Amino acid sequence: MPTALLPDRGVVEVAGEDRVPFLQGLVSNDVTLAAPGRAVWAALLTPQGKWLADFFVFDAGDGQRLLLDCERAQAPLLVQRLGRFRLRARVALRDASDAFAVLAGWGGSARPPAALAAPDPRLPEAGWRLLAPAASAPAADAGPADWDRHRLALGLPDGSRDLEADRTVLLEAGFDELNGISWTKGCYMGQELTARTKYRGLVKRRLVPVTVAGPLPAPGTPAFGPDGAERGAMRSGRGDRGLALLRLEAIAGGEALACGEARITPCVPAWMRLPARDAA
Repeated sequence: MPTALLPDRGVVEVAGEDRVPFLQGLVSNDVTLAAPGRAVWAALLTPQGKWLADFFVFDAGDGQRLLLDCERAQAPLLVQRLGRFRLRARVALRDASDAFAVLAGWGGSARPPAALAAPDPRLPEAGWRLLAPAASAPAADAGPADWDRHRLALGLPDGSRDLEADRTVLLEAGFDELNGISWTKGCYMGQELTARTKYRGLVKRRLVPVTVAGPLPAPGTPAFGPDGAERGAMRSGRGDRGLALLRLEAIAGGEALACGEARITPCVPAWMRLPARDAA
């Protein structure tokens, strides 16, 4: 089944004996759960709890390194941002993107028997992810566009294509349901606002899959309801599918929204928990 090489993904190496406690105090998920064959999805936030980057944490299996599967364009940012908090921690950070290839497989494709392969921790249907030496990466029989269509159908966000730095709150983007947040591990940067958002029910918008009838709107194109009021905005898309950040009332209504020259209709995936559903 399909396996795709993802050239827009990079790798940040976090090495040293303090690598786990160092990351544990900074990111949204429990880094101690990363192990050979098991990846953890996590986000780095601002102190105010707004998204900066997200990545998959892999244990390299050598007792020395964690590897972060991240947006390739964000790898230098991650090294810089994380480096600010290194202080006396015995940890070294570097952009190792040129040394690795990142692949994704789905649709029943067999996971390669490699140490740096793991199921995608967000959803079983998402498949698996693999970090391989760039010089000996497995052959791919699909392209990034195929993976893009698959993740859009599942409603999975794709970093900065769907989230806005210094603005997006994790619960708007499904990090709770998609296993991107630990509620039990203790403090991390941005934890206070994340917890307050959840327990006070402050989420008013959600990133949701949409079907597109007409020309695909550009990211950021506003979406309007029948009354002409703005309901949200388009994020990433491909063909007749996309993701849009919409107000909860527009999602619950399931109405078609005018967005550029197209109409978009929200399609709530089974994994997504909305207040209207919970109250039903």
